[in-house]
Amino acid sequence: MKSTIERKLSQLNPLHIEVVDFSDGCGLKFDVKVVSQEFEGKSLVQRHRIVHKQLEEEMKSIHALTLKTLTPSQWSANST
Repeated sequence: MKSTIERKLSQLNPLHIEVVDFSDGCGLKFDVKVVSQEFEGKSLVQRHRIVHKQLEEEMKSIHALTLKTLTPSQWSANST
């Protein structure tokens, strides 16, 4: 499931994707960080909707999904 999430979110042309499976490999709980220009000018809710739309089919079997959606400038500011 982790590789599927990474593959589907790669359609957002991200600068960075980080997917961590917190369910001991059973694919139920994920922490996801995505950095994409696609999020520029969008609210947090809009960003999360974009991610949820990309993962629409997978969301049927994911129990918990924690998202951190950043623009490139936000990511640069956070990584310094």
